[in-house]
Amino acid sequence: MPAFRGDAHKIYLHLRKKNSDLKNSKYLHEIAEIKSYYETLESDVLKLVYYRMIKEKNGSGMIPIYVSSIPWLLFLFSSHLEKFLFKWNMYWILFSALYLLVLIISVYLHFREKAWAAFHIEIIQDILSERKDRQPGLE
Repeated sequence: MPAFRGDAHKIYLHLRKKNSDLKNSKYLHEIAEIKSYYETLESDVLKLVYYRMIKEKNGSGMIPIYVSSIPWLLFLFSSHLEKFLFKWNMYWILFSALYLLVLIISVYLHFREKAWAAFHIEIIQDILSERKDRQPGLE
């Protein structure tokens, strides 16, 4: 069942295999690049980026609205939709498959974007707290 494990476990397994060469791991290299870029920004600019990332992470976005409103819209027009879709079985199958495919892809992308925003937020928080610890009295 390793195929159903999350990215965190896959990264762990990858790093465990490359135990001698951890610094050159593609997973860690990408994180180091992002962190080093954020370290070049001034604290006030970094705070603005942080606020934007919080908005991205907590914003409702279109995907949750889509997930919750489309079924109600379909329910509203259910009699017309039923007449059209059940006229031929292929329409119903095609409609259902297409709707589920779009729904699954969009929910996946939504949560992936939320995860990336959380990732950037953690890096920015670490950098800001390190700067605050190095220079007490400056906020």
